[in-house]
Amino acid sequence: QLDEAAKYIKKMQIKLERMKEKIESSTRVEKPDARLSRETMVGLRPPQIDVREVGSALEVVLVTGLDCMFLFNETIRLLHEEGAEVVNASYSVLDDAAFHTIHSKVGQSATGFEAARISGRLKKFVYGAASFEV
Repeated sequence: QLDEAAKYIKKMQIKLERMKEKIESSTRVEKPDARLSRETMVGLRPPQIDVREVGSALEVVLVTGLDCMFLFNETIRLLHEEGAEVVNASYSVLDDAAFHTIHSKVGQSATGFEAARISGRLKKFVYGAASFEV
């Protein structure tokens, strides 16, 4: 029984490692190869984010390359984590850029500090995800 338990544990450890690698590879942004031509670089642009506070509302404008479309979903997820209610979210694609706009309510009791905290967290996430790995 101990041998079977040890084999099972080893099997689960291997499975866990594979799952971790899969998660890492799906969220990693690879550094573009310097030898890539301009044509193959289409869609590889660093993301930009702008967060504006208007009363109890936040307007998030996110511009990404076609290689970072996942940032739209993650931005919405982070807003939900912070307790913001997403009122409207949309995006459009033009050439090699995707323009995302998210309107959300941060609550009646939200202070400028809370909006600044949410803005900081969004920027940290977006610019952190945009930093290329070596």
